[in-house]
Amino acid sequence: MSLTIRRARPSEAGLILAFIRELAEYEKLSHEVEATEAMIAQALFGDDPRLYCAIAEWEGEPAGFAVWFLNFSTFSGRHGIYLEDLYVRPSHRGRGLGKALLVYLARECVENGWSRLQWAVLDWNAPSIAFYKSLGAVMMDDWTLCRVAGPALAKLAGKAS
Repeated sequence: MSLTIRRARPSEAGLILAFIRELAEYEKLSHEVEATEAMIAQALFGDDPRLYCAIAEWEGEPAGFAVWFLNFSTFSGRHGIYLEDLYVRPSHRGRGLGKALLVYLARECVENGWSRLQWAVLDWNAPSIAFYKSLGAVMMDDWTLCRVAGPALAKLAGKAS
């Protein structure tokens, strides 16, 4: 049995979009996916990319992914990783791929002197919450995630139609 974690390649934008769609379906959020293969390719592999992706392969077959970007803690004065998406295909779960992806990102943090690895999890996703806690993650219940998007974003920007 072989597991490999590696950086995504430019030719894999379509695969990454497929993972995104599979994750959205799992999270019951398929209606929110607007991304195209071209958008993913540009974000990950265009000039000055600010988004990164690792692919987990099991026996040479793409089985999962992690997409992340750098954030910054003014308190620590250092960057960290914000994990946007972590997904392992159902047929490959239970083999340690999710943990291996998180270990890969933790090593990125440590090797670069970054202060933390951070992400959000849906409150109904009990299996993932239990998994994350088993790895030492702390659920930050005293923080509430905020988002402004769509028409509200345009209105806030003073660009409402």
